[in-house]
Amino acid sequence: MKQLVLDLGAEPAHSLDTFQVGENAELAHLMHQFAQRASREHYAYLWGDTGAGKTHLLQALAASPASRYIPFDAPADQFTHSPDVTLYLLDDTDRLSPKRQIDAFALFNQVREHGAYMVCTGPVPPAVLGVREDLRTRMGWGLVYQIKGLSDDEKIAALTQAAEARGLTLSASVLPYLLSHFKRDMRSLATMLDALDQYSLETQRPVTLPLLRDLLLQENQQSETKE
Repeated sequence: MKQLVLDLGAEPAHSLDTFQVGENAELAHLMHQFAQRASREHYAYLWGDTGAGKTHLLQALAASPASRYIPFDAPADQFTHSPDVTLYLLDDTDRLSPKRQIDAFALFNQVREHGAYMVCTGPVPPAVLGVREDLRTRMGWGLVYQIKGLSDDEKIAALTQAAEARGLTLSASVLPYLLSHFKRDMRSLATMLDALDQYSLETQRPVTLPLLRDLLLQENQQSETKE
């Protein structure tokens, strides 16, 4: 049998509509306002655990016109205001180098001068972020939101909905087992759901607990081989 090659690091396409809201309804509404440049606030800082959805939201906003997604290691010219960009999206601010922290500080001031918008992300609130004091102050200029993770029931409901949308039938034990034996962030779980769908088609087997166990075993073996 052909072994399925898992690509669990692949980034799915992101949109505001595919963000799993959970307890983040106010934040989700704000992000739609930023996408439309309709928010009274021009700055927002989003923080939360890895996999909470910070990058998802920034890349979803980057799909709106006149937006620029800026990873922490972007070149210096990405940290400069441009007349054709009205929304700047700075990801992983905790990982900015000392030089890029200076560039980010300058960008904040340029965004304010030109009336543009900016959303930044980090793992902790800006007040305790390990960056320059003047940059921490800038990050606290606007609204600060913690992205709250989904409960297990909410994750199961979201994955069930995603499975139904692609016509995939799951046995009742599959998702609870997956949450107990795999990465728990929604990005990884959604990627595994895609892998299950593909594996089911390739093997002509329904998505049951034995199929999931086989797939997880393959994923573990591939991880050990890479190491």
